[in-house]
Amino acid sequence: MRLHRLDITAFGPFGGSQSVDFDELSAAGLFLLHGPTGAGKTSVLDSVCYALYGAVPGARQSGQGMNLRSDHASATTRTEVTLELTVAGRRLEVTRQPPWERPKLRGKGTTVDKAQSWLREYDTAAGAWKDLSRSHQEIGEEITQLLGMSREQFCQVVLLPQGDFARFLRADAEARGKLLGRLFDTHRFAEVEKRLAERRRAAEAQVREGDAALLADAHRMQQAAGGVMELPELAPGEPGLAEAVISAAAVARSTAREQLTIAHCRLTAAESAQAAAERALGDVREVARLQRRFTEARERAARLEEGADAYREAQARMERARKAEAVAPALELREAADAEHRRAAAAEARARTVLPETFAGAGAAGLAAAARRTAEELGGLESARRAEQRLAELVAERADLDRRERADEDVLQEAEAWLAGWVTTRSALQTRIETAQEAATRAEQFAVQREPAQRRLGAARQRDQFARDTEKAHARVLASRERATEARAHWLDLKEQRLNGIAAELAANLTDGEPCAVCGATEHPAPARKVAGHVDREAEERALAAYQRADEQRTEDERRLGVVREALAAATAEAGDTPTDRLAEEVQELERQYTQARGAASELHPASEELRRTEHEHEQRTAVRQEAAVRAASRVGHRERLDSERAGLEEELAQARGAADSVAARAAQLERRVALLTEAADTARVAEDTAQRLKDADARLADAAFRAGFDTPQAAAAALLDDAAHRELQHRLDARQSEEAAVRAVLAEADTAAAAQQPAAEPAAAERAAAVAARGLRDAASARDAAAGRCSDLDRLSARSAAGVRRLAPLREEYDRVARLASLTAGTSAENERKMRLESYVLAARLEQVAAAATVRLQRMSSGRYTLVHSDDRAGRGRSGLGLHVVDAWTGRERDTATLSGGETFFASLALALGLADVVTDEAGGGRLDTLFIDEGFGSLDDQTLDEVLDVLDSLRERDRSVGIVSHVADLRRRIHAQLEVVKGRSGSVVRQRGQ
Repeated sequence: MRLHRLDITAFGPFGGSQSVDFDELSAAGLFLLHGPTGAGKTSVLDSVCYALYGAVPGARQSGQGMNLRSDHASATTRTEVTLELTVAGRRLEVTRQPPWERPKLRGKGTTVDKAQSWLREYDTAAGAWKDLSRSHQEIGEEITQLLGMSREQFCQVVLLPQGDFARFLRADAEARGKLLGRLFDTHRFAEVEKRLAERRRAAEAQVREGDAALLADAHRMQQAAGGVMELPELAPGEPGLAEAVISAAAVARSTAREQLTIAHCRLTAAESAQAAAERALGDVREVARLQRRFTEARERAARLEEGADAYREAQARMERARKAEAVAPALELREAADAEHRRAAAAEARARTVLPETFAGAGAAGLAAAARRTAEELGGLESARRAEQRLAELVAERADLDRRERADEDVLQEAEAWLAGWVTTRSALQTRIETAQEAATRAEQFAVQREPAQRRLGAARQRDQFARDTEKAHARVLASRERATEARAHWLDLKEQRLNGIAAELAANLTDGEPCAVCGATEHPAPARKVAGHVDREAEERALAAYQRADEQRTEDERRLGVVREALAAATAEAGDTPTDRLAEEVQELERQYTQARGAASELHPASEELRRTEHEHEQRTAVRQEAAVRAASRVGHRERLDSERAGLEEELAQARGAADSVAARAAQLERRVALLTEAADTARVAEDTAQRLKDADARLADAAFRAGFDTPQAAAAALLDDAAHRELQHRLDARQSEEAAVRAVLAEADTAAAAQQPAAEPAAAERAAAVAARGLRDAASARDAAAGRCSDLDRLSARSAAGVRRLAPLREEYDRVARLASLTAGTSAENERKMRLESYVLAARLEQVAAAATVRLQRMSSGRYTLVHSDDRAGRGRSGLGLHVVDAWTGRERDTATLSGGETFFASLALALGLADVVTDEAGGGRLDTLFIDEGFGSLDDQTLDEVLDVLDSLRERDRSVGIVSHVADLRRRIHAQLEVVKGRSGSVVRQRGQ
């Protein structure tokens, strides 16, 4: 893959359109991408990745869509990235536009355009570009297939993040596994481990569940057997549990069947005894019932004889009530006529109390005539009432006219007073705005200076801290070196002592008749003996382990010292030699000036808003003054017309209202008189009609009472019964007749009379005998049911337990097989000697390839001193497979990569990155990578190391490969002539290109 041209528009910090000619930069083989912090160096690499994959690298993936758009771009400029490259022998051009929120073409507001992509290929035969696709998905699949790498692999292989590989060198096996797993896509092996572990847990749960169910059934059988079943003390999963449960269940079933036979015999005998007792009890109860029935009939006959007089009197009362029912309609009619007449007379009396005394003797006709005369007089006042209403409207309109005139006078005075000071107010506000604008300019200047000053102060504080940390780390290194030396000397002394007494150690294992491991003799006449202070193998191994721990601690302390020194060099390069106190004073003074300027600049917006408001108020007050003058001129003629009309209406009303206060009051008086007279006439007519109806009702009532046989109507009324009394009396008569018939029927029964001649029955004794028999039957039935239930429960539980045992056998076999395989792949099995997981095993093979590819370059970089080797030694929690060591040819020792110094770490990480690029490229299909970018902070390297690094990087140009270095180190601009500079400004960043 070779890059040719990159065009960027409104992307990241680039507000306008920028173009990068990679052909010109690649001609030198090695070129520099530099610029100040925040200018947009990384954004150039982001645009390359976005053009190819539609997304930016790594942690910057959250900046997708419209967030990629430059804040410096104009609203009408769309974000676009175009990349021209050659890959797999094909020259392609990829153009991508993220979603764009633009102003609407019509109306106000914004609208969002969807993301767009184009893929074109240059046709050499036709000499022109031809379109291939405009689908995001098709373009992504085509680019991924041609490059043979995913976006993450591309960012790791083409955009080499050296800092990540420096951390990779010092990381533990788990962190290395995460990076290699992402690059080589080994998640399928991790899924195999996960799947096996899930199957093992599922199988184990099934086995435990089956054992628990079997044991639960056994306890249920023991409970059902009533304590005759004994179970061994076994837990779920223990051998022999199934056989013990089945055997105990068989014994319990046999015992339960014997108990069921005995219970059945006892139940048959109890049923016969209970039937005989029930028959005897029934006979005794029947005799007792007949004797009570006869006694009760004799008592009821005596009570009927005592109430004979009351019965005859009730019959007579019922007969009089039947006669009075013929008079009831006339009585109801007379009562209704009387009530109606009383109501009409009361209404007439009330209506006459409010009339004048002149109408006291007038009848209904006279009152009606007076009402008609008063109504005619009221009709003549209608015109006067309309005139009175119009006069009230004229008075209100005249008052409103005066009120508006006074309001306009107040408005004119207020407007004139405010407009008089307008010029002075406007001048003061304009002066405030100019002062605030000057302060805002100063604040922007101070803001530009703040960030570098604060960054330098922070670096100075880190420099001081790292200096103190370096002294402490150096002291720890000296101490750990001394401890390691002492531990090594102690181990060598013990080893020498053991070798001196090894004969006694070998002699301890000699047995007569067995050959000697040294000489082969089968006789041992004088074996060596251990002397006091003898050193055995265990003591030597403890000393060796102590030495190894001390040496590991020394190595760790040396690594930490190297890390602290690198950090100190980087902080010193950033902060310089200026004391921290002086930098803090400079930052404090700059902050004070910046705060003061910002405070003054904050007045710009309030002052501008106040000027806008006052100008708007000036326009409003001028318009108000003009409108008030116009309204005052129009009111003069209106006032004269109102006064003239008012005088005419007042003269007319003086004649119409007479002695009343107003026409309305006079009309109200007449209306009330008409209503009172009309009501009085109506009530008088109703009273006369009701009096006549009452007289007719009295005559009809007297005639009806005489025909019914009553002397007076009052006697007929007294004989009447209401519904409740009638029903109660009839009920008493019917009850008497029914009781007499029932008593006669009982006394006539032959069985009852015969039972009365027998001795008194005693049902209590028979009931006690029947209760004893019933209790015996219930006890026998309960015993039989309990025995039958035990047999049924034991049969059912035994069958279920047997089925569970048969079902559990294959599950246990499956669990044993899956558990063994899952432990093996997870690295926890005893058969897995190195405790290596399946995914780690695959990654270890890849890491071995990476180490071999990296060693080729590392040996050239280090003049043959260092070699990277892969290690399967256990580390961390007993796992192994992803260890990475470096072999130092000068000392012949193999040590961990975390012990490398700063410069050595840079060499190793660069070699590792290039080696990983080769392996990933081969893994993805072997495509050639002609353009690489190395993103690394070179600021911590001294001049000699920097020369060596540049020589190594310059050697990468072989076979027409171009390498871009991303750095802001100033010294690199002097050493590398081909440069792409990113310059930041207030309107956005721009690129400047310089060839070889």
